[in-house]
Formats: sequence, structure tokens, C-alpha cells
Amino acid sequence: MPDAKNVERAVTTAPIALKLTAKDFKSDQEVRWCPGCGDYAILAAVQAFMPELGIPRERIVFVSGIGCSSRFPYYMDTYGMHSIHGRAPAIATGLSTTRPDLSVWVVTGDGDALSIGGNHLIHALRRNVNLKILLFNNRIYGLTKGQYSPTSELGKVTKSTPAGSADSPFNPISLALGAEATFVARTIDSDRKHLQSVLRAAAGHRGSAFVEIYQNCNIFNDGAFDALKEPATRDDFTIRLEHGNPITFGRNAEWCVIHPPGGFGLEVRRTAEVEPHEIVTHDRTVAEPAYAFALSRLPGEDLRHSPIGVFRAVDRPSYDDLVRGQVAAARARLTGSPEEELTKLLNSGDTWTIM
Repeated sequence: MPDAKNVERAVTTAPIALKLTAKDFKSDQEVRWCPGCGDYAILAAVQAFMPELGIPRERIVFVSGIGCSSRFPYYMDTYGMHSIHGRAPAIATGLSTTRPDLSVWVVTGDGDALSIGGNHLIHALRRNVNLKILLFNNRIYGLTKGQYSPTSELGKVTKSTPAGSADSPFNPISLALGAEATFVARTIDSDRKHLQSVLRAAAGHRGSAFVEIYQNCNIFNDGAFDALKEPATRDDFTIRLEHGNPITFGRNAEWCVIHPPGGFGLEVRRTAEVEPHEIVTHDRTVAEPAYAFALSRLPGEDLRHSPIGVFRAVDRPSYDDLVRGQVAAARARLTGSPEEELTKLLNSGDTWTIM
């Protein structure tokens, strides 16, 4: 019997003579987000990127939970499912495991994925299910009209926290790395070129690819990420991670990231004050997640020193491959007909005879 993993790779990587455009991925549904919402930019970027996959639309699936971002499947002319609050990773896991011919994407939000769906997210990541998970992070509950979310900053005043939130926020990148995710990245809704470059890297990864997308909610949390977008601040606030390159940033690369002498983690210094060999060279393939985790801890509460790009991309057997390998091995051990094997199974182990 052929090896299940090799069969799957043959199915999913076979070249296809297919020419699609962004228009082919636009459904006939009216896009109904608030005017100016960052979701529009993400949708356009994804639709424009999808033809690069060279995969027929009937072999692409978008699964979402509940929230503004979760309307995404309606607007993609592919297969899709608007599923249950927080449970999109669980539903997508079943789909990916049973259908190796499909490209399965999960679209979720900070509330959907990190509150009610927290367990489903971390277990999908630790299992390394072959999913591409896009988490739209706007730091607010938008669909239910502006309550604080698991990523809202400490002290955030909202309808549900009039005296300010007393909860410390999740750092989605740190959370994903703590769950041993094999691919972890961050990008921004308004930077289409960067967003698509991250999608490209995620699509090429075998296993769970987690992408946090900073997304502006202009109605209930407008300007949450302006520091990373405004010309006056973005160069000094944003650290663009490029594999194999020293980590420097600023309009004239006047800032850099180093390992502090005698300390742990990473810190930011002025480039002119350190030796060139002290500057960290970004390596997203480092096996241990500690390095990528240290990168994820650089930003301050004001978003200063926020890395964007691919933090980690390592190889590990996917859950899908392992499970299908077990099934193939079990089938190879069968000696009788399906009926005989079922009878054997039902009469194995502890049995009782009722008189």
C-alpha cells in the first residue's frame, strides 16, 4: 500500500494549468462591513493573492467563527463555512484531516479566537494541523458594538468596562509561540505588499500557519494602530523582520535589536552605540521558540518597537500526515473482508454473554 504522506503530497502539489484572477474569487454577495473597515483591505489582498496558489476554487475552503471578520467566507467565491463561535479551528481540523486535497483557511478575530475559542486555537497550533489561520486583531468586539476584547489594552474604557479594563491583554504572537506553532507571523491591513508576502509564506508552509493581522475598526476602536502607519512614527515604531538580515529599523536604520550583555531576551539600542556584530540577524528557522518569543515581547504598550513579518517557520510533522499514516498502517494490517474485520473487532477485548 502506498505511503499516505507521499500520496497526500502528490495530490496537493501536482501542477495545475490554471489561470485565475482576483475577480474569480469575488462572490456575488454584497460586502457588508462598516465603510472604512480594515476588513475591506484584507479581503482585497486575499482575493488578489489566491490566484498565485494555482489551485481550483473548489479545492479552497474558508472556515470562520463569529464576528465581523467571520463574514469572510460569504465574500470568497470558494467553498466556505460560517461556523460556530470560537470553533472554526476544530471544524477546520476535521476537514483538513479527511480531505488532503483541500487548502483550508481559518478566518477569525481576537474575540472569537482568544476568548471562547482559546482552547481550540492553541490545540490546533500544538497539533500542527495543516491550516492557515488568519487572526484579525482590532483589539475590540466590533460586531457586538464595542466591548473590550482579550487583546484590549489594560485600562481600556469601553461599554463593558466604563472604569477601564482590569484585564491584562493577550499577546497573540506570544500565545501562538507558547503553543509551539510552527509558523507565526504578523502583518498590517493597510500594507498590502507586506500582507501578501506574509500570506505567500504562510501558504507555502506545511502545518499550522498563524498570521496575526492588525486591523483597524474605525467605528469602535479607530486609530488603534496609527503609530505603525503614520509617516511621523511608523519608521521608529515598526521593526520589519527579514530572514537573514540584521534587525535594524528607523528612517536611517538608527535603531537595532541586540542580545543584552549578561541578560536574557532582546532589547533595542541605537545602532551607532553598538558594534555591527552585536546586532541580531533574524533567523526564522531557529528550532527553539525562545528567540521568536523574545521578539514578540519587544513592543511597548504604545506599540513602539513592534515587529512585523515572519517570526518563526520550522518543520515538524503535521497532525494530518501522522493521523493518515496511522490509518494507512492499520489498513495494511487487515487480513479479512470488511465484514470479517468488523466482526473480529466487535468480539475483541472484554465481551459478555447475556443468558
